[in-house]
Amino acid sequence: MAGVGEKPLTGRLKPGGEALDISEYEVYGGYKGLRKALRMDPSEIRKEVKEANLRGRGGAGFNTGLKWSFVPTGKDAPRPKYLIANADEMEPGTFKDRLLLERNPHLVIEGMIIASFAIEAETAFVFLRWEYTLAAKRMRKAIAEAYERGYLGRNILGSGLSIDIRVHVSAGRYICGEETALLNALEGRRAIPRSKPPFPQTSGLWGRPTVVNNVETLSNVPHIITGGAEWYRKLSRSGDGGTKLFGVSGRVKRPGLWELPMGTTAREILEEHAGGMADGFSFRCLMPGGASTEFICEDGLDVKMDFDSVQKAGSRLGTGTMIVLDHTVCPVAALHNLERFFAEESCGWCTPCREGLPWVARLLGAIEDGKGETEDIETLREHTGSLWMGKTYCALAPGAMEPLKSGLAVFREDFERHIREKGCPLKMERR
Repeated sequence: MAGVGEKPLTGRLKPGGEALDISEYEVYGGYKGLRKALRMDPSEIRKEVKEANLRGRGGAGFNTGLKWSFVPTGKDAPRPKYLIANADEMEPGTFKDRLLLERNPHLVIEGMIIASFAIEAETAFVFLRWEYTLAAKRMRKAIAEAYERGYLGRNILGSGLSIDIRVHVSAGRYICGEETALLNALEGRRAIPRSKPPFPQTSGLWGRPTVVNNVETLSNVPHIITGGAEWYRKLSRSGDGGTKLFGVSGRVKRPGLWELPMGTTAREILEEHAGGMADGFSFRCLMPGGASTEFICEDGLDVKMDFDSVQKAGSRLGTGTMIVLDHTVCPVAALHNLERFFAEESCGWCTPCREGLPWVARLLGAIEDGKGETEDIETLREHTGSLWMGKTYCALAPGAMEPLKSGLAVFREDFERHIREKGCPLKMERR
């Protein structure tokens, strides 16, 4: 889009929270990427996105073009094929996709059309959580506008290409963000994960080849096609291509969301963009990518916020939306709150997750209430192993164990004080 400069996702957002309508979007170069893509072969689009090193913004960080390349293509490929925009954003502390859905819906739609063309899909879905009512309203309006202008439907822009997009508002469960549970939900089944392989790229929705991409991921695609892979990679300060929507919540001066180069340090995001800690509060630690990521303390703030750098620092980039804990937050209480959430959101499909997470939440609650025993710390540590990858059916429980495993190491003294002093030290100091 013209004039977006270093902020292709948010550079032309309207002030006041209104969405760009189709005419405004076109003025800024909207659907230019689609027009260019229609002159390309689908294999060229996949190659361009792969070389841009666009890594999935939902948290997994897998190369998007590579993911598309696993879909069977050509005249003998199984059909129909599907593309799904995963808009079931429910990770605590995460709100980045909501911005794009509500403020720049045509960018999401254009990305979906190009991605559908790249994998030769005829139908695409926006899988939206039910709480995002404004996003649903604006996406439906934008889709109708796109049909009227000939960007969707039969024979798109006279190219012979036909693609339809539908909005599906889900019942709203955390597990629906997992791509195979999402597929089951879309088919009208219980939202539980499927075993892999087969992977959705070969056997997804109704057993047909399907790609599930995050909303932010898809929103990058039109700009990659318009500007090229090399231009896109240069937006970044690291090896991961492009920009990223980084967010900060907690007691900082300016909580919010900013589009910044991939590889911007956590310290810059916290101190320059979020304005640092609010008056009267001091920094204790942060979770760099939502509620299922390990803690980073003061000595780790210079980490570059990209997938590989954060992993080397012992955590995960996740969704790139940081949760900041200040000196008044009890880490045991915070972990109890998180684990209670994950326990309630377990789909119940596998025993370790169904039984293990509530047990972890009860133990943390007992420690916070002054009823914990010394051996409880070891029991919690054992659960971080028994609920880890390979021990459960999907990544929900391992994701829940990431902050607990990290918290037991970083805040060991806090756990021991709770048990030794029969209660939360912070609560007792406030009395």
